[in-house]
Amino acid sequence: MSGLIANFPNDGIVTVNRVILKPEFTVDDLQERVAFLCENVKTYHSDTGFVGGFVALNSGAVSNEGSTIGQAVESPMKGKEALIVTFWDSFENHESSHRSATFQPLFQKVLDLCVNGNEEIAYEMLWSGKAYGPDEIAAARKAKAQYASA
Repeated sequence: MSGLIANFPNDGIVTVNRVILKPEFTVDDLQERVAFLCENVKTYHSDTGFVGGFVALNSGAVSNEGSTIGQAVESPMKGKEALIVTFWDSFENHESSHRSATFQPLFQKVLDLCVNGNEEIAYEMLWSGKAYGPDEIAAARKAKAQYASA
């Protein structure tokens, strides 16, 4: 790990929830409910395995340079799909957080927004990284020029 997620252990777990909003709910509804849920996790689980997380909304942009399934102009899930990604020191601690009496009512309020129910997948981190700073950029480019034919 190279510090992308501060204090994330090498054997940590990343969980991903995919939320698809029901038509009668807005992104504001999602943000409000997820904010309460995230505050709860930070308050009650920062000392029992929670390391960090983020929520990302589908912007609608589709990378035609990075996609191999056609040349889409815009994702049909724009503004309707979000990912809730959390980082934990272990899967067991993550599961324990979900059994918390304070967590369950808030979690249910988020699920009430979802047309797709919920499936939370846990992943093992294989790599993370952050961009190089100016000195690192220069050193990396010099090394590439000297030792690699990329």
